[in-house]
Amino acid sequence: MGKIYLCIDLKTFYASVECVERNKDPFQTALVVADPSRGKGAICLAISPYLKKIGIKNRCRIYEIPEDIPYITALPRMKLYMKYAADIYAVYLKYIAKEDIHVYSIDEAFLDVTPYLELYKMSSRELCEKIIQDIYETTGICATAGIGTNLYLAKVALDITAKHTKEHIAYLDEELYRKSLWHHKPLHDFWQVGRGIESRLAKYGIEDMYDIAHIDERLLYKEFGVNAEYLIDHAYGREPTTMQDIKQYRSAHTSLSSNQILFEDYAYEDALLVMKEMVEMLVLELTEKHLVTNHISLRIGYSDDSYPSTGKSRKFSLRTASCTYLTDAFVTLFKEAVNKHYLIRSIGIGFQDVVDECRESYTLFDDIEEREEEKKLQNTLVEIKQKYGKNAVLKGMNLLDKATARKRNALVGGHNAE
Repeated sequence: MGKIYLCIDLKTFYASVECVERNKDPFQTALVVADPSRGKGAICLAISPYLKKIGIKNRCRIYEIPEDIPYITALPRMKLYMKYAADIYAVYLKYIAKEDIHVYSIDEAFLDVTPYLELYKMSSRELCEKIIQDIYETTGICATAGIGTNLYLAKVALDITAKHTKEHIAYLDEELYRKSLWHHKPLHDFWQVGRGIESRLAKYGIEDMYDIAHIDERLLYKEFGVNAEYLIDHAYGREPTTMQDIKQYRSAHTSLSSNQILFEDYAYEDALLVMKEMVEMLVLELTEKHLVTNHISLRIGYSDDSYPSTGKSRKFSLRTASCTYLTDAFVTLFKEAVNKHYLIRSIGIGFQDVVDECRESYTLFDDIEEREEEKKLQNTLVEIKQKYGKNAVLKGMNLLDKATARKRNALVGGHNAE
C-alpha cells in the first residue's frame, strides 16, 4: 500500500481565534489582527474569511483596507494562539501518533495516516473529515485539508485544489495532479516555487508545470544547479521525502539569527544601540545552547524603499561566545555597512557556522581568565532569565528611550503575547 498524507490548515488562524473569543462567526465578521500602534503601515497578521471574501488581501497593511469598510481590530495575542494550537495538536494525537505528525507552522501540519486507515476502517477522506470536525467541536476553529500520496501532493491539494471544493478538502495522486494541475497558472501558487523562481523560469518560456516537465533538463540544471531536481520531481508530482526522513533530519550547518522591524524610523546612533541589544540577546542564546561561532553577518533595511538594504559578514580565526568580542565585531561591521544618510527601519544579525562549545578557540592575545569569567557571568544571566524572565536583568542601555529590548522581551515572535 502506498503512502497517504494529510496536510491540515487552520483557516485564517489568528483571526478565527479572535472571532471565537468574541463569540462571532469568522465567515460573517470583519476582523483584522494587527497592532495599530505601529502606524497605518503595520501589516495585518491575519484577516477574517469574511474580509477575504469581499476582496481584502491577506497580510495586507492597515492603510490598504478601504476606509468605508467597518471592521474590528484585534491586537495580536500570541500566547492565546499558541494555546489554541496546542489544543489542536492534542486533537491530532487522539488519532495519530506524534511520530507521524509534522507541525509545519503554528497553523499547519502534515499527518502520515497510512497505517491508521486500516486501523479505523476509514478512507483517507473520512478520517480527514473526522479530525477536522473534532478540531471544530473542540476549539471552534475551521480547518481545510489536502490529501495526497506524498507530502508535496498533500500540500498542493491544500493550497490550490481544496479552495475550489465545497468541503474544502481535496485529494491528489500523481495522475490527478498531471491531469488537473499541469497547466495551472501562476507557477508561484505551487509549494516551494516563489516569484523569483517563476521569473527565472519565464526566461525559458516556462509558464506551468507541464513546461517544466517537458523542457530539456540540462537547461534547468544550468539555471538552478542541484535544486533543479526538486523542480523536475514536483513537475511530475513526485516527492521522495517521507515523514520518517523529516523526523530523522539533522542539519549539518547550524546558525542563529535575530531580525527586528523597528517601530519607527531610526537614526544611525539609535539603530546602533538596538543592534547591540540584539547581539547581547543572541549571545545569551549561544551560551544557553552551549555553542560558539566564528562567522557573523549583518543586514540593514532602510525607511526609504528606493534605497537597497546593505550588509556585511565576517569570519574570525577563533570560535567564541564572548559577548564583548562579538559585540565589538558587530559594531565594526555596522560602521562599515550602514549608510548614515538614510533612516533605518530593520536590522538583522546572524551567527553562522555555529558548533558545540567544546570547539571554542582563542587567539594568542586573549586573556583566558577574563574570557572564563565572562563565560560564567553569561551562564549566570541565562539562569536568572530562565527563572525570572527576560527582563529580570537589564543594562543601562536597555533603559534608554530608543532601546527596544524591554518591550520585545514581552513579545512572542515579535508580536504582543497577551
